[in-house]
Amino acid sequence: MRYGIRSDKQGGVLLAVIAAAVLTSSGCSSESTAEQPSKANEPGGPPTVNVVAFKSQRTALTDKISIVGSMESNEQVNIQSEISGTIESIRFEEGQPIKAGELLFEIDKEKLKASYDQALANLKLAETTATRYKNLVQNKAVSQQEYDQTVATLESNRATLALAKEQLADATIVAPFEGVMGERLVSEGQFVTQGTPLGSLYNQNPMKVTFHVPERYVGEIRTGQTISTKVAAFKDKSYEGKVYFISPNIDETTRTALVKARIPNPQGELRAGMFANLELILDIKENAILIPETALIIKGDSVSVYTVGEDDTVALKQVTVGTRREGMVEIVTGLEADEVVVTEGYQKIGPGSKVNVRFEDLSEKKFYEII
Repeated sequence: MRYGIRSDKQGGVLLAVIAAAVLTSSGCSSESTAEQPSKANEPGGPPTVNVVAFKSQRTALTDKISIVGSMESNEQVNIQSEISGTIESIRFEEGQPIKAGELLFEIDKEKLKASYDQALANLKLAETTATRYKNLVQNKAVSQQEYDQTVATLESNRATLALAKEQLADATIVAPFEGVMGERLVSEGQFVTQGTPLGSLYNQNPMKVTFHVPERYVGEIRTGQTISTKVAAFKDKSYEGKVYFISPNIDETTRTALVKARIPNPQGELRAGMFANLELILDIKENAILIPETALIIKGDSVSVYTVGEDDTVALKQVTVGTRREGMVEIVTGLEADEVVVTEGYQKIGPGSKVNVRFEDLSEKKFYEII
C-alpha cells in the first residue's frame, strides 16, 4: 500500500531529525559543562582577581623644601692700617686660629712716640700759661681777650695730645674677634698709608648660610626653624642649623625672600663661598597616614582608592590627599591606619569584587622620614 510506505518513510526521517537534535543538544551541553569550572575559582561564585596591595601607615611626616644657598663666614673683616708708617712686625701665620685681642701687626712707633711726647709737653705748657693768665685777668693785668686766647690754646693742645695718643695706639693692630687669619697682604719693612689692606680675619664657627625662599613659602618660615645642609666637599655628611633672619621684603624680580641661618662648624669643615644644598623643614605632621601614589584613582576632581576588607571584598573610598613625597602620598581624610589599599590590578576590579592580595614590599625605599 502506498500510504503505508509513505508513512514509514516519514517516520524514519522524523526519527533521524530527532536523533540528530538530541546528539547536538547533548554535545553542546557537555561542552558548556566542561568550560564552567574555568570561569571561577569557586562553583557558582564570582571570579577572584589577583592584586597587589599596601597597608596604610601612620607615621611622622616632615614637610620640607629643597633650596640652594651659599656659605658665609659668621663675621669677616678686612684689616686696614689706620695710620701711615712702616710695618715693624707681623705676629701671625696665614690660616692661624686667632683669639679676640691677639696682636696681629705692629707699625713703627718711634716717630709716633715723639709726636706724643711733644704734644704732652705742649699741653703742660698751655696749662701753666692758662693758670697764670687766669690770675692776671682777675687783677686786670691782661685783657679778657688775651686770657681767652690762652684757654683756646690749652684746648687745642689737649686735642693734639689725644690725637697723638690715638695714633700711637693705632700702631698696634689686634684682632677684633676670634677667628682664623686669611691671606697676609703686606710684609715686614713695608711702608703703608692710612687705608692700606693688611689682611683678613674670618670667624667660621658658626657659619652663616644665605638662601632665597619662594614667596609662597614665606608664611611657613619662622626663626628657629631647623635646616639641613650638605656641601660637595663632604657629600656624605649633613650639617644642621637654625634660621635666625627672614627678610621683611620680597624681591620684586625673583619673588623670593632672603633667609639666613647659622650652622655650628666646630671642625672648620665649612668654608665661606661653598655651594650649599639645603632642606628646610616647614612642618612636622606627627600622625600622617601614608600610602603609595599608585593606589590613587583620579577622575576629574575626585580621588579615591580601593580598599580590601577582612573577607577579601573590595570597596571604593573617596579620599583627600595632602603632601606628596617620593612616591608616597599623605591621606588627609577617607582612610585610617592599617587599611589595605590596592596599588596594582585595580583596573580589573570594582566594588564588591573578590581579590587575592599580595602585599607590596617598600621596606628598602625611604619615601618618608620618621622623626
